[in-house]
Amino acid sequence: MKKICVVTSTRADYGILRPLISSLDKIKSIDLRIVVTGMHLCDEHGNTCKEIENDGFSVHKKIEIQLSSDSRSAMTKSMGMVLISFADYFTEHTPDLLILLGDRYEIMAVACAAMNQNIPIAHLHGGETTEGAVDEFFRHSITKMSSLHFTSCEVYRKRVIQLGEQPDSVFNVGALGVENIMKTPLLSLEGLSESINFTIESGRYCVVTFHPVTLESNAEEQLRELISAIDNFPDMCYIITGANSDAEGRLINKLWKEYADNHKNCLFVNSLGMIRYLSALKYCAAMIGNSSSGILEAPAVKIPTIDIGNRQKGRIRADSVIHCEPRRADIIKAMEKAFSSECREICKTTVNPYGDGNTSELIVKIITDKLESGISMKKKFYDIEFEV
Repeated sequence: MKKICVVTSTRADYGILRPLISSLDKIKSIDLRIVVTGMHLCDEHGNTCKEIENDGFSVHKKIEIQLSSDSRSAMTKSMGMVLISFADYFTEHTPDLLILLGDRYEIMAVACAAMNQNIPIAHLHGGETTEGAVDEFFRHSITKMSSLHFTSCEVYRKRVIQLGEQPDSVFNVGALGVENIMKTPLLSLEGLSESINFTIESGRYCVVTFHPVTLESNAEEQLRELISAIDNFPDMCYIITGANSDAEGRLINKLWKEYADNHKNCLFVNSLGMIRYLSALKYCAAMIGNSSSGILEAPAVKIPTIDIGNRQKGRIRADSVIHCEPRRADIIKAMEKAFSSECREICKTTVNPYGDGNTSELIVKIITDKLESGISMKKKFYDIEFEV
């Protein structure tokens, strides 16, 4: 049996990886090992490892690496803990393939540990750009340590090749998040409202997720501009999900909790879990914030996205995505546009550039074929002709 290890560190990457994990778990010739780390094991982030176990998956190992801090130095120290902990894990359990998604600092450190142990890596969502976050550097670095590349659209496939990767190792398979939202049975509006104990009406609430912009240092200022903007729409309700564990994430969550405690039209939760989150997107008036879910998943359910600031700058986006600066007046203008009948008509015909919902099937076929023929970690840099 071929041993495949999947590492998940946040509610977001597990939600994306879930259909792939499910597909791999059904293959008898594969010994699937799920390693849970990072935010999953923190009470303040909802202890979301329980969601994985409730989905019926067996967790092979839980590795704690999160420090009780949201400073920049804590991010670096957590990376050190990842290197030490995963060095031990990969020494004891050496998989034939490691699957990593995305661009977070702890995933970067996992890739480093695997590379030193000669473990081939399959990387998802390479080639993308997020100009406002340190994720930009980590993502491209993980690409250079990986042997197989599964990109979410053709432009990103070409960018990974531009980074020197051999074309026959790079595959445009679409985004797993699109598959999730198209194929996962979601809650009814009544079921969602009961589950979160918050009364909502279809099209009369927004889903809000605002993460730190790690190449900027004004998270509080940006959030207060957003809060001032949503104050301008008191008849709308808001389901607010917690920020991730990047620097200043705790500050954002503290401000949101204080705001929600004093506004009956707001609900703050650390984590909704994948099914409740996607269900919330399905019935909402708009997705507001700077989360990648507004770029990837929201267009698939034909709702507008208000993308604030630079965190997702550089990503390919559907026509339903409205970008604005992190200023009150600009956010208000974007919200007015999102709530308009014209925007709703645009959303109905929006084409999501991130695939048609068959991503996991494509990835599994490629992985099983490559494992059978053998995956080499030796690389020859692929040069492209260009003019400066």
